[in-house]
Amino acid sequence: MEAHDTKAVGAARVTPVSRAMETIRALREELAALKGAQPIAVVGVGLRAPGGIDDLDGYWSALASGTDAVRPIPESRRHPFGAAWDEVPHRGGFLDEVLEFDAPFFGVAPREGRALDPQHRMLLEVVQEALDDAGIPAARAAADGATGLYVGITGQDYREWMREGPDSYWATGNGHCFSAGRLAHTLGLTGPAMAVDTACSSSLVTVHLARQALRGGECDIAVAGGVNLVLSPHGTALAARTGALSPDGVCRPFDARANGFTRSEGCGIVVLKRLSDAVRDGDRVHAVIHGSAVNHDGRASGFTAPNVLAQTRLVERALAEAGLGPADIGHVEAHGTGTALGDPIEVEALAAALGGRTGTATPVLLGSAKANLGHTESAAGVLGLIKAMLSLRHRAVPPLPHFTTLNPRIDLAGTGMRIPTELEPWPAGAGAYAGVSSFGMSGTNAHVVLGAPEERPPDAPAAAAAPVPVTGFEVSARTPAALRAYATLLAGRLAGIKDEEYAAFAYTVTHGRSALATRIRVAATDRHRAAAVLTAVAEGLLPPEAEEVTAGAEPGFGELPRRVLDLPAYPWERRRYAPRDAEPAPAG
Repeated sequence: MEAHDTKAVGAARVTPVSRAMETIRALREELAALKGAQPIAVVGVGLRAPGGIDDLDGYWSALASGTDAVRPIPESRRHPFGAAWDEVPHRGGFLDEVLEFDAPFFGVAPREGRALDPQHRMLLEVVQEALDDAGIPAARAAADGATGLYVGITGQDYREWMREGPDSYWATGNGHCFSAGRLAHTLGLTGPAMAVDTACSSSLVTVHLARQALRGGECDIAVAGGVNLVLSPHGTALAARTGALSPDGVCRPFDARANGFTRSEGCGIVVLKRLSDAVRDGDRVHAVIHGSAVNHDGRASGFTAPNVLAQTRLVERALAEAGLGPADIGHVEAHGTGTALGDPIEVEALAAALGGRTGTATPVLLGSAKANLGHTESAAGVLGLIKAMLSLRHRAVPPLPHFTTLNPRIDLAGTGMRIPTELEPWPAGAGAYAGVSSFGMSGTNAHVVLGAPEERPPDAPAAAAAPVPVTGFEVSARTPAALRAYATLLAGRLAGIKDEEYAAFAYTVTHGRSALATRIRVAATDRHRAAAVLTAVAEGLLPPEAEEVTAGAEPGFGELPRRVLDLPAYPWERRRYAPRDAEPAPAG
């Protein structure tokens, strides 16, 4: 019987089918290993930040100049709580207007729009802008069938605006889970979709989760980030009782005068793909994520107290995931909230993880966007990541506003770490990578290691930069008014590009944007003629070189190669949506 079994097994082992199955299994294992090990590309970015920041150029300009965007709450933002704001620290990184929203663009009815948390509204717009920046129309992301969505969100202040009595719109318009669910529903995404709340680390945790999902093959595109709005004084009152808020509303990371943080608002979204897929697909790569880690403080000295050992292990794990060492890090965008306890612990952990106090450590410049923006809480981590991405792009590290004297509890001796007080070139001899930290009051911590993209990937075709003849492009918007506004923006962009970038402009506006209801096809072989045609369209004219395109028709100019170029964001047609009984009384 044993001999018979052995013979049968041996026969089965050498059949063509078994050999084929073994080959398939081995190839699958190799593919899984490659997917798990490879870096992740940042291919699209969208953001909102205090100071009117809504694009990468504006963000870098503010950072490089050391701008402090913190201010008293605008009068227009006090309603419906009025004088209650005077009872709490009310300097912060406030956005100008957060109730305005282009509801029809996303198919949201007016009644539903009034009930929809402004954080969810902002996510809809910024996610759309991030996909646009990636040159991936929402319909294409949906058609791929494997686009994941990870949203960091903590506050629920808008519930306090509900005076009319609850209804179904308020229920689905304010829960955390519905922030991700609505995005996936509106955009038609069928991959993983979830909201994440780990307090201040939420948005960087979403980047880690998205990276893990991409490595594991759960999705081929991932959208990750977070949002935070301060819509009620009551949450600020609770935060003030913890002693974490700065009484004078100034965030001073690492400074001797540090006395807490100030609450702020913002949103940051990144679109991620496996680097090999991004190269294959001709995507523009903003930065490359090489490693990430998430852990918890565990049993620290207090529930909200940071743990130096946990933070050290966090950074070490992220470096190990990236296959890098301490000397490879030249810049750390720190959590850096400007608290007397948190800052020294964070620096001590970084010193331990990045080589100790040997006196031979390579230079590492420290920064924290909270000195510019305030603490954007559940959006802070991803805004810090975008800042580090920009530092890698410009090979420079911005100054830290409000820094004059090092916190006496912080010792940088022998660590190689220092704090820039002006825009500094990337230090000579420093590592080529940046680390980004974000720590939650819940105890959940995240760290991401990223680097600059290669100038040209080794396997990229040499013809990718060759001149391409262009015959024209298409532009679309939801309404004629929006089309005219968009034409104005695009004409201005054409004036600032190089002739050789015209093909990328034509591809991006035609195939890298969603085809909307009002659409024109422009015949123009160079950027100057294209700008003239768009200027005429902006004035309400339809010159001979422009023709209307039937809604639903396939885009033309299919011969254009995929090259993605920065273009102005879509011109949203916003109007104010607020509960009827929460609107301020008319003046006079």
